[in-house]
Amino acid sequence: MIVTIALMAYAFYFSKKKGYKGSGKPFSFKRIGKAAWEAKWALLVPLIILGGIYSGFFTPTEAAVVAVMYGLLAGILLYRELKWRHLYEIFRSSALTTATILLIIGAATAFGRIMIIEQIPEQIANGMLSISDNPFILIMLITLMLLLIGTIMDTTAAIIIFTPLLVPVGMELGYDPIHFAMLVILNLAIGFITPPVGVNLFVASGISGLSIMSLSKAIVPFVFAMLLTLVLVILIPELSLLLLGGE
Repeated sequence: MIVTIALMAYAFYFSKKKGYKGSGKPFSFKRIGKAAWEAKWALLVPLIILGGIYSGFFTPTEAAVVAVMYGLLAGILLYRELKWRHLYEIFRSSALTTATILLIIGAATAFGRIMIIEQIPEQIANGMLSISDNPFILIMLITLMLLLIGTIMDTTAAIIIFTPLLVPVGMELGYDPIHFAMLVILNLAIGFITPPVGVNLFVASGISGLSIMSLSKAIVPFVFAMLLTLVLVILIPELSLLLLGGE
């Protein structure tokens, strides 16, 4: 929620600065209700996905297939905006985007495997502990390391490789496991939009047709907004623990 608020705040500031006016229509709960009713079939997607996963009816991978099939049927039968003749271009565009992402993930996973073989993560963890015993300095070192890793490694691979090594360090420093997990996830989430291995940049480039270079420049203020939220999460543990009843 904090990240969302920070990104919305910058988007609002940027829109005001550029003079964006939107549709010009005044705010109205009636319009919101009407839009929500028109989007009711689309709004069912997260309910179907999360409901199916948490109920154990299907796995997260199967949930992706269910979501695609539901979207296909909803577009053709319910909204009637999707025509059969559009499917070829949709599949072609999806294949190109997926292939790009898989190449990135494949290379990043191979890189992660090399790091495991060479025991680099263990050396990094031991090296940080040998630098200082000050909790603040160590958490800053962990943060910088994760931000760097996020730029060159796939997030899933980074979580699998580094979490088992860093969690004991975080607990030794006195961090609650939930709080420390939020630090790791937020650090690596920033990696989704930082080149050269910013997966979301490649997705956005495929959708918008803009170059990676132009997107990388435009994303800088959003990266700073997320870094600000990261600092807040580090300094205020209650932001991660309040809703869980933690200390």
